[in-house]
Amino acid sequence: MDEIPLGSLSLALIVLLVTSGFFSIAETAMMAANRYRLKHQAQRGARGARLALSLLAQTDKLLGVILLGNNLINAAAATLASIITVRLFGQGEWPLAIGTVAVTFLILVFSEITPKVVGAAYADRLAPLVSFVLAPLLRSLRPIVWFVNLFVQGLLRLFRFRPTAQPSTTLSQEELRSLVLEGAQYFRGKHKTMLANLMDLEAITVDDVMTPRSQIHAIDLAEKPALLREQIATSYHTRLPVYEETLDNIVGILAVKSILHAMQQAELDVERIRALLRPPYFIPVGTPLLTQLQQFQADRQRMGLVVDEYGELQGLVTIEDIIEEIIGEFTTQAPGSAESFRREPDGSIVVDGMAPLRTLNRRLGTKFGLDGPKTLNGLIVEHLGDIPDAGVSFRVGGQAVEIMQTQDRAVKVVRLLPPVGRDATPLQTQVERASS
Repeated sequence: MDEIPLGSLSLALIVLLVTSGFFSIAETAMMAANRYRLKHQAQRGARGARLALSLLAQTDKLLGVILLGNNLINAAAATLASIITVRLFGQGEWPLAIGTVAVTFLILVFSEITPKVVGAAYADRLAPLVSFVLAPLLRSLRPIVWFVNLFVQGLLRLFRFRPTAQPSTTLSQEELRSLVLEGAQYFRGKHKTMLANLMDLEAITVDDVMTPRSQIHAIDLAEKPALLREQIATSYHTRLPVYEETLDNIVGILAVKSILHAMQQAELDVERIRALLRPPYFIPVGTPLLTQLQQFQADRQRMGLVVDEYGELQGLVTIEDIIEEIIGEFTTQAPGSAESFRREPDGSIVVDGMAPLRTLNRRLGTKFGLDGPKTLNGLIVEHLGDIPDAGVSFRVGGQAVEIMQTQDRAVKVVRLLPPVGRDATPLQTQVERASS
């Protein structure tokens, strides 16, 4: 190579470094590219995305052609750098050592680290572009890649490692939920929350959202007609469960609008109510919300009565309860009912003892466990092993609470005490949002 000018050799070295950088950027971009985004682009007709997906479907061959080209070029660059060093400084240990260090530095900076950083940062944009070069290279170098892969496959078998033909891109439900929660740049705040709640429906049961038995508004056919008329006329529900003597003996569901029309035309009596009843719809305890939502749709129902394995009534759930788990609370408060939350001037929160723990966590930012009891009253009784007296203070679920009122063997009113120090603001902010 003595007859080749030094300038030409230097230009050739630069070309080799740039080509090596291309293979480095291609390797990183192809491996870091989002396959779901590539599939979306391919479905919209992007040829580069289709090429990238076809190359990623044969990862061993793709890596083979990239690494073959990269290593050949790096070896050629090292050889060329040695020739340039000898031409400039002559033969000797020190010139060759300096030349080796120099070419290693150039390869690391210009052909390895910098291109790979760029490839990782813009993987989704670069992967379709580099595929236009890698695809024909793979076709032309297929025999060489096949020969090299023979040794690779033999080595893998030797270590009893059998990789799948294509890495699985299936996401579990928890992985998909994490993707939604972390994808702040793709989803607006409310959309992100709704999607996360939708994926939680499979893990939540009707027990978590149902109106408990003690809070069900129902009418007893054994009552006097005058009392029945008053209960129906003042009801703020569109449907009422109807029972005889005990709530475990539900005889039907009454549509209030139908009985109101009948009340205007004639006197109300038990037989007239019976004639307007619809068959009750029962739901087993522990039914996942997603399953129940599908059942409501299939059976064309809007309300169901939750019963345990012995047929005893445990609660009531409506389709609105399930929808609120997805989009948040939207129904207006029942007339005459007490507020579930009330913020005091000292920053504490007065809470109904029967408030669901899921609602408290969602609206107040508390961290009560959801694996056991469903209500604050149940959590307190389980924690203490007894029904506490008013004025008792303690911590449960990481939250300081004070019992304000107990009645009928249950905790009726609880005060949630604010955290001390910097953490005092979040609880108050959550309540202000909930009340707005």
